[in-house]
Amino acid sequence: MPRYAVNCSIMLKGYPLPERLTLARDAGFDGVEFWWPFTTAAPDESEVERFVDNVGESGLQLAGLNLFAGDMAGGDRGVMSWPGREDELRASVETACRIGAALGCQVFNALYGNRQPAASPAEQDTLGVRNLAYAAGELSSIGATVLVEPVSGAEHYPLRTAADAVAVTGRVREETGVSNLGLLLDMYHLAVNGDDVSAAIEHHRDHVAHVQVADAPGRGAPGTGELPLQAWVGDLRAGGYDGWIALEHLGDDPDPIAMLTRARERVQSMPDS
Repeated sequence: MPRYAVNCSIMLKGYPLPERLTLARDAGFDGVEFWWPFTTAAPDESEVERFVDNVGESGLQLAGLNLFAGDMAGGDRGVMSWPGREDELRASVETACRIGAALGCQVFNALYGNRQPAASPAEQDTLGVRNLAYAAGELSSIGATVLVEPVSGAEHYPLRTAADAVAVTGRVREETGVSNLGLLLDMYHLAVNGDDVSAAIEHHRDHVAHVQVADAPGRGAPGTGELPLQAWVGDLRAGGYDGWIALEHLGDDPDPIAMLTRARERVQSMPDS
C-alpha cells in the first residue's frame, strides 16, 4: 500500500521545523518531504546536522528531497540544465548523499531548470543529461533514485508533460547507461499544464517513482477543486504503485492537524467504482 507524506516546504510554513514535523506525525502521516531546505547549495555542516537531527528525532521517514534548485522564490526552477552552475549542483548532490545515508531517503527531485537566453536548448539538454547522469550516479551509492518532474507556472521550464520527463530520463539511460531515474508524477502540475493525467498514468506507470497531489484550480487540498485525485490514486494503486504519495498543496488552517487529516483521508480513499 502507498504511504502518505506531507511536503513541509510548501505546507505548515508558519511553524518552526520541529513543530511542522510534530503536526505531520500527529495527523497520521508516515513521512515528510522537503524542497532544498537550505539557502545555499553548500550549507554549513551544522545546518545539515540540525536538519538530520530534527527529522530523525521526529520518527518520520524522509520520503523525498529536492536537490538545490536556485532561487525558487525568484523564479528559478533547478540548475540541472543551467550552464555555469555545475559546482552548485555537485555540492548539493554531495550534501544530499549525506542526508540520504543518514535518514534513509530514497528519492531526490532534480528540477531540470528554465531555458536560459545565453545557451541554446540543445546545449542545455546536453548538459542536463550529463548532470542528471552525474547526480544519479552519485546517489546510486545509497540506493537512491533521481526524479525528473514536469512543472507548471514557470514560463521557461521546458518539461510540461509526463512524456517530456520520461523522454529526458530515457535519453540519460541511452547515452550514459545510468538507470536509477524516474518520473515524479505531480498530478496538479500535469493537470494545470493540460496533460491527460489518466493517459500519463496508463502509458508511463512503469516510470513513476514518486507522486505528489494538490487540487485544481487553486493548488488547494484534495477535495477543494475539480481534479479526480482519488480515481488517479486508485489507478496507480491498482497498477501496483506502492511508493509515496505526498501532499504538496497551499492553504492555511487554524487547525492544521484537522486540515492534514482531511486531506490525507480524501486522497487515500479508493474510488467508488
